[in-house]
Amino acid sequence: MRVTSRGRGLLVAGVLLLGGGFWFGYPELAALGAACVVSVVGALAFVAWRPRLGVTRSADPDRVMRGNSSELTLSITNASRFFGASLVARDRVTHGSAATPGAPRSGLSGTVAVPVVRLRPGTATRVRYPVPTRRRGLVTVGPLEASRQDPLGLVSVVRRYGPSVQVWVRPRVHPITNVPVGLSRSMDGRVDRVPQGSITFAALREYVVGDDLRQVHWRTSARVGSLMVREHMDTSLPRLVILLDDRASAHDIGPDGESTFEAACEAAASVLATAAHEGVHVELRPLLGRGATARSDIEVGALLDLLAEATLAPPDAPGVPGALAAAVESLRIRRLGDTLVYLGGPPNQEDLGLIAGLRGAYPSIIAGVFGSVESGLATNEGMLVVAAVDGPDFAGAWDGIRAW
Repeated sequence: MRVTSRGRGLLVAGVLLLGGGFWFGYPELAALGAACVVSVVGALAFVAWRPRLGVTRSADPDRVMRGNSSELTLSITNASRFFGASLVARDRVTHGSAATPGAPRSGLSGTVAVPVVRLRPGTATRVRYPVPTRRRGLVTVGPLEASRQDPLGLVSVVRRYGPSVQVWVRPRVHPITNVPVGLSRSMDGRVDRVPQGSITFAALREYVVGDDLRQVHWRTSARVGSLMVREHMDTSLPRLVILLDDRASAHDIGPDGESTFEAACEAAASVLATAAHEGVHVELRPLLGRGATARSDIEVGALLDLLAEATLAPPDAPGVPGALAAAVESLRIRRLGDTLVYLGGPPNQEDLGLIAGLRGAYPSIIAGVFGSVESGLATNEGMLVVAAVDGPDFAGAWDGIRAW
């Protein structure tokens, strides 16, 4: 509850008039001062009444790709039996954008006006409006802020109603043709690339209807007196590891005010979606955030949510100095896959050198760098470097890779 400047002025004038009227013996001044004070007290009593409002909201859809449409439906019900509600209401929209510290953040947060005029007892009103999806991030909508003011504008109060909902604005997914496949190592030292893992003999079992007769082991079948078939197992499923550099110092801000981190997130989302579609195990590991693993189209949604929530860590944040070296050491000790994809900002030879040091643990290493660079492919210390300006440029350069 807040007394407006008009209310404070009227209250001060009322006290002065009331004191002056009694002091100098002017009952008219005292009556005028008393009227001023009573007006402020009456305004306080007027706004003290709290309207009984029921507020529900839903977003459809609550997970959307950047730039696509999402609509929020807000329903307000006057639960009072006797009193109507005439308010000025606004729905708060907060965008948890991942812009680089110091970058422009205009248009990321604000309020949406909601008409709640003369809402009669027991009636409801419904409002629909689009959720801002121009930028990647976690958009929080709500709670509803209802402001109430007395007719004279002396006292105002803002109350909040209802829970908030969240909308995940995921990075754009650009179509790419394929992703690196797994590696199959045989006993004679050969290394073959296979898209669905390797097939290795595991055991013999009794034949059942429907088994491939080409898998029958005739020598064993003759010895035991019944058909025995070979059973194989997949011993080398392809695994893909995406290392996302989320340090603010590793990224630049472009002329449009957008960080190269956005292009890195779009590249990660594109690789994730294609890997999940092909059934490849994929793990997303931000340098300073939490990671997750997925294989199917259903599971990859959690990884896309992580990309929507990803934010840049400023240089003075705990753990930022030496974060890349620590992540590289962790990946060397605990080998998570056979293909490593590093996504960062503009080319940095020191950072790329650290990534190249993982060649012994990861047969295939791909580094994606973004910024004002010449697009294309290059090799650097035995690893493949994909240079791109933005997400679509990365997808085109990625499809230009002929051999992993």
